[in-house]
Amino acid sequence: MASPLSFRPKPGSIPESPGVYRFRDQHGRVIYVGKAKSLRQRLNSYFADFSALHPRTQTMLTTAADVDWTVVGTEVEALQLEYSWIKEFDPRFNVKYRDDKSYPYLAVTMGEDFPRVQVMRGARRKGTRYFGPYSHAWAIRETVDLLLRVFPVRTCSAGVFKRAGQIGRPCLLGYIDKCSAPCVGRVTPEEHRELAEDFCDFMAGNTSRFIRRLEKDMRDAAAVEEFERAARLRDDIQALQRALEKQAVVLGDATDADVIALAEDQLEAAVQVFYVRGGRIRGQRGWVVDKVEETTPGALVEHFLLQIYAEGEIPREVLVPTLPPEPAAVTELLSEQRNAKVELRVPQRGDKKALMETVERNAKESLAQHKIRRASDLTTRSKALQEIADALDLDQAPLRVECYDVSHLQGETVVASMVVFEDGLVRKSEYRRFAVKTKEGDVASIYEVIQRRFKRYLEERANTGELAAEDAGNGPIDPETGKPRKFAYPPNLVVVDGAGPQAAAAQRALDELGIDDVAVCGLAKRLEEVWLPGDDQPVIMPRSSEGLYLLQRVRDEAHRFAITYHRSKRSKTVKESALDGVPGLGPARKQALLKHFGSLKKLKEATVADICQVPGIGQSTAEVIVSTLKGE
Repeated sequence: MASPLSFRPKPGSIPESPGVYRFRDQHGRVIYVGKAKSLRQRLNSYFADFSALHPRTQTMLTTAADVDWTVVGTEVEALQLEYSWIKEFDPRFNVKYRDDKSYPYLAVTMGEDFPRVQVMRGARRKGTRYFGPYSHAWAIRETVDLLLRVFPVRTCSAGVFKRAGQIGRPCLLGYIDKCSAPCVGRVTPEEHRELAEDFCDFMAGNTSRFIRRLEKDMRDAAAVEEFERAARLRDDIQALQRALEKQAVVLGDATDADVIALAEDQLEAAVQVFYVRGGRIRGQRGWVVDKVEETTPGALVEHFLLQIYAEGEIPREVLVPTLPPEPAAVTELLSEQRNAKVELRVPQRGDKKALMETVERNAKESLAQHKIRRASDLTTRSKALQEIADALDLDQAPLRVECYDVSHLQGETVVASMVVFEDGLVRKSEYRRFAVKTKEGDVASIYEVIQRRFKRYLEERANTGELAAEDAGNGPIDPETGKPRKFAYPPNLVVVDGAGPQAAAAQRALDELGIDDVAVCGLAKRLEEVWLPGDDQPVIMPRSSEGLYLLQRVRDEAHRFAITYHRSKRSKTVKESALDGVPGLGPARKQALLKHFGSLKKLKEATVADICQVPGIGQSTAEVIVSTLKGE
């Protein structure tokens, strides 16, 4: 492991021009690629104060053994070169996008003599027009099946096409008029290509002219009493309309845009894109990102735009949740690739803003599903628990982990949560919540909660006789109810939301109770650092570590549970405090009033007669309630 000072460039040797730089390891492999407006300013920041750098950047620098750079003329050139190097070298410390599934496209092979319509996945091929991507292959096949009535383009493979031509007999689709059968010469190559071009135009959003043409032909056929032909044309129109109904209209007919949204946490991010063509959502696609470097939402958007549009179709408008750090340079680069103007912006209101919110919800759901899939894998969970044991120097993997978090609003209504993970999975029946009495800060609150929880644990052990003798017949199961005792199970590891002071407070509470077989650590949210009690420096777990991922998931669940309890408690406090001023109104009648009216707002709107309908509330009490609430 090299010291960053060993390969620091000499003072004055770094140019102040814009450019792209590469860090290499001792084997010469590129491990990070970055760009900068000023190479000197950016590179000097890596070597100025090592202790002030983010832990991920520190890891990158200690892995590196050399740095070089290339000067370019403009920021656009820097973007182009940065992406080229990332694609060529695949550096381990750069953001890496991976598709969360293999999405199918509807493809038309316009490069062939007889174009074919088919479902395609994977890399794009030259001479082929693509539409989508779609969420499911069956969605493409349903659409194609409807459109083949009007545009009977070939869908068969090369082998089937060749064999039909040899035997002079078309396949089944040719007999039921869902293929124009160019294999046996029913149409010329030019006529078949025209059908394929019409198919592509319809899929590209130019739908109205085809429906108008069919409606005109239907009326003409009906006028000359060709009713069978008119009926077929009517069915063709209905088929096109059903195909259009499968694609939701969300924006104006002339709108071509990609709508991009992010959902992220400290370790990963999910990206979702909705493809809008002709005002309709033509497809959807998602990616999941490992955040192996310190990054911002704007930087994620920039990396995403450069990678996704390197070879793909670029629309006139790209809607993003936040602009990249250099929006003008990115816009110029995309416009050059499209050979036309591209508008990059953040929607502020209207239909586009509403659609952005929908895409964001999909991104959040995608990230949640990714976490569930990752957490449900037995091998991954086992690896995560072992990594935690190795990082914290535990004797065995922590099969039961308890995590504590404190929630309050400016020191008021302080509550805490306890969540439990067993074998890497949530155990919601073991969750507990605490109304914290102390108001001296998070450290004191953690101390109180840990002490209360483990006092109960010691009491349960004493009740079962475990402290006097390890009796196999007594344990954490209550023999009378057959249910687990509330605090009978001790954890292998206690995790607290916070850094060194919170971890030290938890350890102090355990020490005072004489408990020495439970490990303690803190997880700081800002930098995802793991703190052990009494240590001056945190334990840095790799960003790609399954163990860190599990700790983060445990901490986030504790935070969610604490926030939920805090909100409910605050809501209840607000409701009850409004009725505190009513003389003679006790807790039972307060609860009855709120239950009857459903909310404090409706109670304030009620008349004396309405309040008298509540059991236990008389005329005089109702009048006092009304006067008290109206006088607030």
